[in-house]
Amino acid sequence: MTEPVVATPAGSGPIVTRSAGSGPTVTRSAGSGPTVTRSAGSGPEAEELLVARGISKAFGGVVALSELDFEVAPGEAVGIVGPNGAGKTTLFNCLLGVVPPDTGTVTFEGRRIDRLPVWRRSRLGIGRTFQRVELFHGMTVADHLLVAVQARSSGRLHLSDLLRRGGPGEEELAAVASMLALLGLEDVADRLVDGLSLGHARLVELGRALMGSPRLLMLDEPSSGLDVHETERLAGILADVRRRQGTAVVLVEHDLELVEEVVDRLCVLDFGRMIAVGSVDDVLANTEVRRAYLGTGA
Repeated sequence: MTEPVVATPAGSGPIVTRSAGSGPTVTRSAGSGPTVTRSAGSGPEAEELLVARGISKAFGGVVALSELDFEVAPGEAVGIVGPNGAGKTTLFNCLLGVVPPDTGTVTFEGRRIDRLPVWRRSRLGIGRTFQRVELFHGMTVADHLLVAVQARSSGRLHLSDLLRRGGPGEEELAAVASMLALLGLEDVADRLVDGLSLGHARLVELGRALMGSPRLLMLDEPSSGLDVHETERLAGILADVRRRQGTAVVLVEHDLELVEEVVDRLCVLDFGRMIAVGSVDDVLANTEVRRAYLGTGA
């Protein structure tokens, strides 16, 4: 069994177990998405979808991230776990441009993006959901999806757009209908989001992000507040999206059952440092990780 990359908090860097002189390899075949095989020494970083190197961020005297490296391959699903205050959301915000890192670089499809604003990164193919649901009050479920699909195409104005004088086109309405079906929200399509359950609201937010056809979907605790059945439904939707579109997923999550079902590779953060990286089974089976960061014994 391939060992995960593990570093103790007091160490100066990760301890890597290598086999036959090659880089550490993680292979996971999960029912939730395509099989992803990674070899750390198999090719240039340009082959990765997203690469972050040396990311540090401090707020006053509090170090939230310390020289952190992170990468995602095309079509891969990566989970990020760790205790509260570990730096998970700060990492998200640095990758997405919500807050600038103090040091480090971020590249997407081989292009430096760490100085680009949030909306430019979104246009390049990065979608996200929020830890707290962020929806537009007074708008229906369908309207949320329609706004997203129109925003995606707003930079491409055609004669047909002028002729219909801003009304939704057939392709846009078809895209909305398809997303409603994927999310199972057809019955609430015309309902205002203000009266939705938390489970439905999170699905609307997910659908809005997916309407942009992202190459990378970043989800910040998407199962927070969901019951068991809603969480299972979320896992199924993410599996379907990965199969249909090959979308890469980064998942910050406390629900380890959801993490095990959805992701190919798991990263453990603590005090702003990446203390373990590897296959889900290997990382969760590691005695030090389980004792120190998941609250369980060996």
